Amino acid sequence: MKRPSAVTELIEELKRLPGIGQKTAERLSFFLMRGSAERANKLADAIRNVKEKIVLCSECHGITEINPCEICQDPKRDSSLVCVVEEPHDVYVMENIGHFRGRYHVLMGVISPLDGIGPAELTIEALKERVQKNNISEVILATNPDMEGESTAIYIAKILKPGNIKVTRIARGLPVGGEIEYADEVTLLKSLEGRTEMK
Repeated sequence: MKRPSAVTELIEELKRLPGIGQKTAERLSFFLMRGSAERANKLADAIRNVKEKIVLCSECHGITEINPCEICQDPKRDSSLVCVVEEPHDVYVMENIGHFRGRYHVLMGVISPLDGIGPAELTIEALKERVQKNNISEVILATNPDMEGESTAIYIAKILKPGNIKVTRIARGLPVGGEIEYADEVTLLKSLEGRTEMK
């Protein structure tokens, strides 16, 4: 028996989400159909709001509803200390530690030649300009400890070193091949505290 086209369309759209396969998309579709119209509308409104209200911060490239973001505007943050992360959600992971009081710079990915992503596709040039214009004393590289994250960190360290900026790398408390998003707070804190200067 053929499914109604509205259900098929919903399943196909859900399958576009990362980590959602056919079975999960079907379960979610039937869950949404069984639920109230109010719940479905709230979900639709939340998705619409994210697309309409969220912008990238003009300074750090993190996600925000105000530009510049609250972190970049906060006068209590140490503007001379910048932590470089791969993706916007990594900012919130670092913030959950509750110990870092500097500012952030989001690369919007990592250098990955196999995927056609080079330095020009990232916000590395904006980071370089930010370091040159502002009184930044240290850049902490908090990219993931996998091959792409490591090569991106090495590349950034090389382009910032001529400016006599202290460039450090978070310690290896994170497992090689792991991702910051899945690290517990203690491991992440130890990684941040044990960062080393890149040569």
